[in-house]
Amino acid sequence: QNVTQTVEEEKPEPLTIQEIKQKIEKYNAKVTNCLLMKLNDDGTYTGFIKVHLKLCRPVTVPAGIRPQSIYDALKEVNLADMTDKRTSFYLPLDAIKQLHISSTTTVSEVIQGLLKKFMVVDNPQKFALFKEMRKDGQVLFQKLPLTEYPLYLRLLAGPDTDVLSFVLKENETGEVEWDAFSIPELQNFLMILDKEEKDKIQQVQRKYEKFKQKLHQTLKEARGKPG
Repeated sequence: QNVTQTVEEEKPEPLTIQEIKQKIEKYNAKVTNCLLMKLNDDGTYTGFIKVHLKLCRPVTVPAGIRPQSIYDALKEVNLADMTDKRTSFYLPLDAIKQLHISSTTTVSEVIQGLLKKFMVVDNPQKFALFKEMRKDGQVLFQKLPLTEYPLYLRLLAGPDTDVLSFVLKENETGEVEWDAFSIPELQNFLMILDKEEKDKIQQVQRKYEKFKQKLHQTLKEARGKPG
């Protein structure tokens, strides 16, 4: 059972540098995939988080633009700025993206970084980062404040993603706020829904056509049997 919690928990007391060092050593001792955390001289630290993408609605991306290369990323080339044409498509459900971030990286920056990697040009406010936890047979989702630090939560929980994982979802506030979408976005949504509807109709037609053929074959064989 999936349960979404919106109540914020009380903030724990900030850790001292010595406590952070001890927790990082304990964390790294449990890591099995070489994705270690590293403590810097100024008390900040870096590490990796994995974010599951669980988006139900299509996203808007530049039309006809190739994926961003390492060269583009190093040069900070924004390919989305190279065309005004837009199209919409569904990101793979439950895709996982690994990010290397700092202890000072906020939830807001993680969301913006994910959208940039996938060249999504939608408003970041349409998305929210959740932490996913399992307790008493339930899957609990808690929406994270934009000012929260995901790597700090990862450090406290340890590297086991069954204990804590991060999920990018739509920023649901009840009903869908269609006014937040542009006319081209809404038109793209209609085109996608129309295509999905036609595909679904064809699937149903194929299903019952096969059923009809089997029924005719069964009747034909039954007529040929004595008695």
